[in-house]
Amino acid sequence: MTPTGTTALATGVLAAGPTLADFGHDPLWIIVVKAVMLFAFLGLGVVFGVWFERKLISRMQHRYGPNRAGRFGLLQSVADAIKMGLKEDVFPRTVDKVLYLLAPVIMVVPAFLAFSIVPFGPVVNLFGVETPLQLVDLPVAVLFMLAMGAVSVYGVVLAGWSSRSPYALLGGLRSAAQVVSYEIAMGLSFVAIFLFAGTLSTSEIVKAQEQTWFAVLLIPSFLVYVVCMFGEAARIPFDLPEGEGELVGGFQTEYSSSLKFALIMMGEYLHTFTASGIAVTLFLGGWRAPFPISLWEGANQGWWPVLWFFIKFVLTFCFIVWVRASLPRVRYDQLMSLGWKVLIPVNLAWILLVAAVRNVVVNPENRTIGIGLGVVIVIAALAIWMRFDTVNQRRKEARKAQVDAEFAQLSEEPAAGGFPVPPLDLPHYHGVVSRPSQDHR
Repeated sequence: MTPTGTTALATGVLAAGPTLADFGHDPLWIIVVKAVMLFAFLGLGVVFGVWFERKLISRMQHRYGPNRAGRFGLLQSVADAIKMGLKEDVFPRTVDKVLYLLAPVIMVVPAFLAFSIVPFGPVVNLFGVETPLQLVDLPVAVLFMLAMGAVSVYGVVLAGWSSRSPYALLGGLRSAAQVVSYEIAMGLSFVAIFLFAGTLSTSEIVKAQEQTWFAVLLIPSFLVYVVCMFGEAARIPFDLPEGEGELVGGFQTEYSSSLKFALIMMGEYLHTFTASGIAVTLFLGGWRAPFPISLWEGANQGWWPVLWFFIKFVLTFCFIVWVRASLPRVRYDQLMSLGWKVLIPVNLAWILLVAAVRNVVVNPENRTIGIGLGVVIVIAALAIWMRFDTVNQRRKEARKAQVDAEFAQLSEEPAAGGFPVPPLDLPHYHGVVSRPSQDHR
């Protein structure tokens, strides 16, 4: 290592990408520069990400979207940020002020920290120093990301609890129950990646996708993560902590449109960016060029990989916006049922199958045992699925029979099982409703 902080920089290392051994050797000022660059990327990403989402959804709905402030409405989010920063800060009288102020900070800071493990590119020359385009990497980097996502939930819970409002409290509790439902399935979706890559380091996971992306090689894990990604970002169809229809405004009901509310919105967008960055890093090859661009010898060297990462990142974000514009919010019990009854069992069966295949690949002498174990796992999974489908079908038939019975009762006695309102004096039996007279119109 030279005094400028240069590490292993052979041509092979540059082509293959950095590993854990290339971190921890940068001078302090380079670390500060990379931290500032990451902060600027996320800060500007939040400002223009809001504009981009509003524009994209408006085009899907045949509207113009923001088009007043600046050319193409580019300054609309800047104007909104300035407005929220300068508005009067209102405190409800009954709130716990310390936790009320601390909750938005707890939501924002872990989101920034979680993005610090995302690699943007290989080793590059940054102001004369050869350094990886990643702020930090750890032997347990993916677990660090999961921990930061779990910590941010405390901010949501504290925001609801400190507001001393029943609706806000229900939104915070929903977030706590929601994270239990999807976080386990999301963590299990990474296990297959760990088995194939042999590491929890994000830079080395990107290196392991040099030949094939894990989104192709481990497509069940990728699909499970895509579902859990919306729960992690608290976006539609899983934005249950913010159910406006039943919770007024969710956990942020008592937060005025001031700087605190701006921090809450920033935290949610940062978690969306983190979910997109983790999807690109763990499943979509990270900063590596897609085929056929990867056939070019210099595609994965220098600053070009930053462009490939940014394109994948934007496309993933566009997918999240598209889902928001297309799907409705699911019920609370539907999310819990999906997480515990579908995602977790499917993940466990898939992990066993991946472990059996991996054992056969690494230890060819265990081929017979591995193949037999794989067949047993597949048969057991199919049997469980058929059993589950049969039980679910019976439950649907029983529910349908119950609904039909209630409907038949209503047709005979319209007031039975209805809302506790006085019966109307109109002849509405058998679907016949009298027309009001001209005097009562």
